[in-house]
Amino acid sequence: MEGVSVRKIKKICVFCGANSGKDVAFVNAAFHLGKVLGKRKIDLVYGGGKLGLMGCVSTAVAQHERQVLGIIPSAFTVNNLVGETCGKEIKVATMQERLVMMMELSDAFIALPGGFGTLEELFQMISWAQLNIHNKPIGVLNINGFFNGLLSFVDHAVKQEFITPRARKILISATTADELVDKLQAFRFEPDPALSKLKWSPSSSQKEKLDLTLRL
Repeated sequence: MEGVSVRKIKKICVFCGANSGKDVAFVNAAFHLGKVLGKRKIDLVYGGGKLGLMGCVSTAVAQHERQVLGIIPSAFTVNNLVGETCGKEIKVATMQERLVMMMELSDAFIALPGGFGTLEELFQMISWAQLNIHNKPIGVLNINGFFNGLLSFVDHAVKQEFITPRARKILISATTADELVDKLQAFRFEPDPALSKLKWSPSSSQKEKLDLTLRL
């Protein structure tokens, strides 16, 4: 990291499965990520509850005496569907409200193995970064090649000119937790010159027109 400017990361939002997955390495990696965050004095924001990898990473962070914040839709709390959140809990009305709050309260984002929900959260954050809604680093922890297919697809989309090389840089990947956090801290956001003109303040009634040749 010598000679590289390091951004201050105090809170990382982790997206991951509410299942543990087939490979025990996923569980081990989730616990280890929580341990790494704890040792680096980084707090956790996550989707709440104690199921699957979500429970593993939140438990590990709490065990290392860092703050844990679960943001959970109220619907998931009925009949204790996802278990008790490890730490403070904020209930929201919708999935979209949950994701917006995660974005606002976090300094960076990490995706562990997961299903459709994890992928939705990951790509929502990537597209919001591309649209200059935020400039926070986003990475996947590629445990035992879990994300190899996804990363290959993204690179394929670049080759087919649906994703720009500039936008491709938004998605970071690493095979270990320490390496990934280092990359997040070293990340330098490079906004698209045209998209950076967008104004996303709540009071904006009109958005500036975009060149329709932009590859969104």
